[in-house]
Amino acid sequence: MHELQIATEIIDIARREMIDHQLGSLEEIGVVLGALSGVDPEALAFSFEAATKDTALAEVRLNIEQVAVEARCNACNREAEVEKFVFICPHCGSRDLNITRGQELDIAYVRGEVETS
Repeated sequence: MHELQIATEIIDIARREMIDHQLGSLEEIGVVLGALSGVDPEALAFSFEAATKDTALAEVRLNIEQVAVEARCNACNREAEVEKFVFICPHCGSRDLNITRGQELDIAYVRGEVETS
């Protein structure tokens, strides 16, 4: 299950952000997850919960934004959402597409409280 490894990496990055931005606590981590990323959102959420259980990050919410596949057609230069992984331009029928969105696996934000001295 590579989702557990990904969850662990997200936690490590969030901890570094806490230090870099002097956050005393974390509330939420936002992740953008593309349909072509190869990551199962439910498995990632479960893995994150398991990896943070009984830690200082146990109450941190993982907000997963799922992104559909989008492509630009090289024949007609129009963009469209790719539905059901059928890579054919709905405008002109061409198969010459460039994927423009849907491969993301990004941390969009880390939200927390700044430490006060």
